[in-house]
Amino acid sequence: MILKDYLNDLKLQINIGGANDRHLQIIKSIFQVEINLIDKDIVLDGKQEACNLVLKLLDLIVYLTNNNCELLERDLVYLCKYLQANNDLEQIKALYINPLKIINTPSNKPIYAKTLNQRNYCEAMKNNDIVFAIGPSGTGKTFLAVCLAVSLLKANKVKRIVLTRPNIEAGEQLGFLPGDLKEKIDPYLTPLYDSLYALLDKETVDGLLEKGIIEIAPLGYMRGRTIANTVIILDEAQNTTYTQLKMFITRLGFNSKMIITGDPSQVDLIARGKTNPSALATIEQLFSHLEGVEISKFEALDVVRHPLVQKIITRYEEYENSNS
Repeated sequence: MILKDYLNDLKLQINIGGANDRHLQIIKSIFQVEINLIDKDIVLDGKQEACNLVLKLLDLIVYLTNNNCELLERDLVYLCKYLQANNDLEQIKALYINPLKIINTPSNKPIYAKTLNQRNYCEAMKNNDIVFAIGPSGTGKTFLAVCLAVSLLKANKVKRIVLTRPNIEAGEQLGFLPGDLKEKIDPYLTPLYDSLYALLDKETVDGLLEKGIIEIAPLGYMRGRTIANTVIILDEAQNTTYTQLKMFITRLGFNSKMIITGDPSQVDLIARGKTNPSALATIEQLFSHLEGVEISKFEALDVVRHPLVQKIITRYEEYENSNS
């Protein structure tokens, strides 16, 4: 199949071809077709069903290019995977043409929702007091939660940010850790610190920690508290028990938001000899259709790390489903 005079401007050539034809390689790999750019023509060869999807992808790229969208490698991977699973193109067009900006970095670089599920998650956090974010690693659950918390703090809509997570290692016991409380739990909270440092310079973060405006607290220290005017983020919630999550979620005070993130495929409770199942197993039964609570779900399609991570997660899911 030859598409004549398809590449009618440089922006379109860049969005379809990519640097060093990297975009073409991605399209070939995902759809299992041969695609080549020759002058202003596109030469396409493969199974009819796959070629039809590529044609739909090319039309979408043309539409986005005409609306001044610049597509990165990660964007192209997402568009390809999305088209394999979905027929609705209006939502995906809106994601790129009317992007949802969450916050600016210290260098004034805007951070946008990168997938439809990320966009829905950000909307859920704005409109609800308690939000669960459930899905595989690399989907932006924790980072976007910190983005929202920092944006609300900067806008003086909340007075504090509290970050917490269960002190359970990933399948291994690290033993006694020296130092004061902060030094003991800091190793567990590195992903949250990484997110903070991406949004605020280190001096600002350290100053807010010193003033208690940002608080790092072990999950066990939440008992008995009522936390108001605060965004509270519970990370790695798959490693909380039913009792722990019940204790945590009832700490919610006025003008506060709770964001609870977790990956059900990475539960480490069993590795520590715990007999209680992960609390995430009960949240849909408990909180579905409860006003003020939203459950946002992510999948391998939403992974915004290296494209290979998406493939690895999919392989693990296939393996675990076939052996369950």
